[in-house]
Amino acid sequence: MANTKSAIKAARKTVRLTARNKATKTRLKTLHKKLDAAAKAGDSVALKTAASSYTSAMDKAVKSGVVHRNAANRAKSHAALKIKGTATAAEPLAA
Repeated sequence: MANTKSAIKAARKTVRLTARNKATKTRLKTLHKKLDAAAKAGDSVALKTAASSYTSAMDKAVKSGVVHRNAANRAKSHAALKIKGTATAAEPLAA
């Protein structure tokens, strides 16, 4: 148990931030599953939509300090590779 006022406040803060981080990470996992499902189905429109929402959520997680910048960049790179893998010559990728 915390003994000082600052330690008590830090404990309260930790509970609040842990709940926020857990919710953010759960959302990221859900979006990643949707991205994988769209890639497996081969639906390029759904894949681009899922990748867009996933990368946006990753950037927001980085901004709030839930995910490290390099980890988010690696995840976004993998998402882009999935899009590139399903793209055909008829539909060029938007940069």
